[in-house]
Amino acid sequence: MTAKLRVLCIQHVPFESPGAIAHWCASRAWELAVCHLWRGEALPDPGEPHLAVSLGGPMSANDEAHHPWIAGEKAWLRRRAEEGRPLLGICLGAQLLAAAWGARVERNPQPEIGWFPVRGLPGNPLALPEEFLAFHWHGETFTLPEGAVPLAETPGCRNQGFLLGEAALGLQFHLETTPEVAQALVRHCGDDLVAGEYVQGAGDLLFAPERFYAEAHGLLYRLLDALAARVT
Repeated sequence: MTAKLRVLCIQHVPFESPGAIAHWCASRAWELAVCHLWRGEALPDPGEPHLAVSLGGPMSANDEAHHPWIAGEKAWLRRRAEEGRPLLGICLGAQLLAAAWGARVERNPQPEIGWFPVRGLPGNPLALPEEFLAFHWHGETFTLPEGAVPLAETPGCRNQGFLLGEAALGLQFHLETTPEVAQALVRHCGDDLVAGEYVQGAGDLLFAPERFYAEAHGLLYRLLDALAARVT
């Protein structure tokens, strides 16, 4: 592995930034680059970054007619996964990765927004905890791609994570969220906060205890370290 890891975050909207992923990069003294797709920036060659992360966004993975870059990103993600290059898809990013591998992206039976526990499935290859807390903000979900190993679930959403091969990881939930990212989501997507069994109010989102973020970021760091270990 080279002395300095290069991490690329694919950002789909201005208000869903890398969050704690940037902190992880800084703590490892590794380079972080961000491709701002909504500005029309082009993705690099799929083999260029050592580790790639596709972030969230309010659009659907099926919205290719409204967002032409979606088709290109799906092809980019598929090629990276096929080559076994470390890759993390988060929320929309996980849905794009799943769709790129032939799975369906569809409406979840109900939206899931807020801090809710996630159950790591027994025997999952990443040794996710039996239960851990994560931030959620999604109305859609994915079916499992062919050959993927399921990793986690919640009462509100059956498929919360999958692993393709040894280096392509999709997570429906957010571990990278910081208080600043949560505030930006409430500002830009507050209309999503309608009454529901798995929808918290803005106050619960904005004033979550610091330990919620600490727990999520600790698990994020462990998963990113595991992906970084796959860099060749």
